[in-house]
Amino acid sequence: MCGRFTLTITPDQLALRFDVPEPTYDYRPRYNIAPGQNITAVIQSAGQNRIGQLKWGLVPPWAKDEKIGYKMINAKSETVREKPAFKSAFLRKRCLIPADSFYEWQTTQGGKQPMRILLKNHDLFAFAGLYESWTAPDGNRLHTCTILTTKPNSLVAPIHDRMPVILRREDEALWLDRDKHDAELLHSLLIPFPEDEMYAYPVDKLVGNVRNEVPACIESL
Repeated sequence: MCGRFTLTITPDQLALRFDVPEPTYDYRPRYNIAPGQNITAVIQSAGQNRIGQLKWGLVPPWAKDEKIGYKMINAKSETVREKPAFKSAFLRKRCLIPADSFYEWQTTQGGKQPMRILLKNHDLFAFAGLYESWTAPDGNRLHTCTILTTKPNSLVAPIHDRMPVILRREDEALWLDRDKHDAELLHSLLIPFPEDEMYAYPVDKLVGNVRNEVPACIESL
């Protein structure tokens, strides 16, 4: 699964990387992003990339209660085309979730050890995401998202049995393109990122508490 990640770059770096205007919302570096929070996302509208925030935990349009979103923080790439909660968004509402690392917890003799996993070149990357809009009984609209996961590469496998789908930069435009509905083509993008381009290191267990949103979360032990 993917349950925590980071996005620590500046607004201008984010805008440049995804060819969007700088965020107009209260953007700040994030060191411990958790489910249920509003997170930065990039979608395509009228052929243009747009940046904004979506609540992490997808609520399908047919849901009776928004609480279902807490069970929908991730979508398995192997079954995303068939699951009722995701199959429509897979074809019509795909997004990019910018990040510069993610956390997983490795089982050790001393207990669960949080590991920070990132690219060797420290570049910003994008998770493959889906988004939806849900209308509450009172008429309020809620915009939510989920992060796709896949089997782990050889770097992540000793740490966790799943990993988020990190898209190749050259595939991001295809993933965002709302005119692309070829399920086989889209599904072919949902593969483990190459392990030789990534590395991992242990971090302090303070990252286990979502209230800890500080640079110390990413410091190596």
